[in-house]
Amino acid sequence: MTSTDSPGSNGADDGKGNNANSKLASETTPLLASSPVATTSDSTIASAIAEGGESNPLLGKSEDKPLPKVQIFFLCYARLVEPIAFFSIFPYINQMVQENGNLVEEDVGFYAGLIESLFSLTQMLVMLFWGKAADRWGRKPVLVTSLLGVAVSTSLFGLSRSIWQMIVLRCLAGVFAGTIVTIRTMIAEHSTPRTQARAFSWFAFTSNIGIFLGPLIGGVLADPAHQYPWAFAGVPFFEAYPYALSSFVVGCLGLTAVVTSAVFIEETLQKSKGHNAGSDDSEAEAGAQPKPAPASTLDLLKAPGVGIVLYNYGHAMLLGFAYTAIVPLFWYTSISNGGFGFSSLQISLSMGLTGLSQAIWLLLVFPPLQHRLGTNGVLRACGAAYPFFMGIMPFMNLILYQDTDAARIAFWVLIPLLLVLGPGVSMAFTGVQLALNDVAPSPAVLGTLNALALTVTSGLRAFSPVLFTSLFAVSVKGNLVWGYLVWLILTVIAAGFTVSTRLLPAASEQDYDRGVAETEENTDGN
Repeated sequence: MTSTDSPGSNGADDGKGNNANSKLASETTPLLASSPVATTSDSTIASAIAEGGESNPLLGKSEDKPLPKVQIFFLCYARLVEPIAFFSIFPYINQMVQENGNLVEEDVGFYAGLIESLFSLTQMLVMLFWGKAADRWGRKPVLVTSLLGVAVSTSLFGLSRSIWQMIVLRCLAGVFAGTIVTIRTMIAEHSTPRTQARAFSWFAFTSNIGIFLGPLIGGVLADPAHQYPWAFAGVPFFEAYPYALSSFVVGCLGLTAVVTSAVFIEETLQKSKGHNAGSDDSEAEAGAQPKPAPASTLDLLKAPGVGIVLYNYGHAMLLGFAYTAIVPLFWYTSISNGGFGFSSLQISLSMGLTGLSQAIWLLLVFPPLQHRLGTNGVLRACGAAYPFFMGIMPFMNLILYQDTDAARIAFWVLIPLLLVLGPGVSMAFTGVQLALNDVAPSPAVLGTLNALALTVTSGLRAFSPVLFTSLFAVSVKGNLVWGYLVWLILTVIAAGFTVSTRLLPAASEQDYDRGVAETEENTDGN
C-alpha cells in the first residue's frame, strides 16, 4: 500500500489537533467530502485504497477500536447487489436486444451499448443527490431505499418487451445509485486508520465476487424454457418472458439485502449540536484548528505530477470500460462475423472466470508485486501487457474460423488460459489509484482530487459502452479490417497507455510500509 506524499507530513504530526480532526471526520464529515472515488467494474478496489490512504502515515497513531465484523459483513452483503445487478444482464443483453427490437446481428451492438451507457450516465447525474440525502437524513435510510429501488427495477427488467422498456428500466436502476456512495462511507465510519485496510479488503473482495456471480446468474437462468426444457418447457410465462427468471432471482437477492440492511445495519451518521451549524463550528468546539481554504481545481491540476497521473488514471479506466462493453458482444457474435459464437451460458461462465481471476490478481498477486516493483513498475508492466491482451482477440477468432477439430481443441485450450492470465492487466486500476493518492499535494486536497477522478470515471463510463460497441458494430457490418477494426483501435489505445506509464513521476511511487514505520518511530521518539 502507499499513502499520500505531501509537504504536510510534518504538519500532519502537529499534536492533538490533527487527531481531533481525524476523530471528528469519522463522525460528522459530510458524505460527499469524505468519500473518494470508486473506479469500475468495478473499480471499487480503488475506493478502498483511497479511503485507507487518506489517513495512514499522515495521521500518525490514533486511538484504535476493534473492527465491528458483523456490521462489515452485512455492509459487504449489501454491496453484492449493485455489481450483480449491473453484470447479470451481460450474458443475454445482446440476444434480448435483438429479439425485442427485431434487429439484424450487425445492429445489436449499438443498442446494447446505449443501454449500458445510460445506466452509468444516470448514476453520474444522481450521485450528488444521494450524497446530500445521506448527509441530511442518514446513511441507513438512503442505503435501504437504494437497495429497494435496485431490486424492484432489476426484477422488472426481465419483463421488457421492447428496447425502450429496457432503456427506461435500466435507467431506473441507475437512479438508485445511493448504495455506491453510502456503503463505502459507512465502512469508513466503522473503521479506524489501522483497521480500514482490512475492512476495505473485504469490501473489494465482495465487489469482485459480485462481478463473478452476476454473469453466472444471468447466463445460467436466462431463457430457461430452452436451456432446461425438462423443467420449464411448456410454461407459457417463461416462454413469453425468457429473461424474467434471471431478473427475478437478482431482484430477490436485492430484497434480502434490503431486509438485512434494515434489521441489522446500524446508522453511522452521528449528528451533534454543532453538526448542523457547519463543519467549521464543529471543529472549533472540538478544539481543532480551522482548515485552510481549499485549493482550486486549476491549482490542483497544476500541482507537480497530478496532471500526468490523472491522465493515466483516465486512460486505464477507458481501457477497462471499453473491454467490458465489447467482450460480451464479441463473444456473442457469430464466428463468421468475427466473434466466438458463445451461448448465454458460455458467456456467463467466461465472465465469471474473468471476474474470479481478476479478484485473485488484485488480492493475492498485486500486493507482493507492488512491494517488489513499486507502483510505477506495476503500471508499466500492465502497460506493456495491455496491447498484447487486446491484440490477441482477433487471432482467437481466426483459430475458430478454421472450423477443424484441431482448431477447436486449440481454442478451448487457449481461451481458459487467456481468461486467467489476461485479467492481470486489471492491476493497473489499483495502481493508478495508489499513484493518484501519492501525488496529492496534501491530505486536505485528496478528497477533491478523488472527486475529480470520479468525474472523469463517470464520464468515461457513460460514453464508452455506446462508443465502442458502435465501433464494433460498424467494423463487423462494414467488414472493416476484416471485421477487426475495433480491436485495432483498442490495441492502439493500449499502446498509448504503454507510453504514458513511462511518464509517471517518481512522486507517484511512495513506500507505504516505510512511511508508516518512519511515522511510528518519530512518534515514539517524541
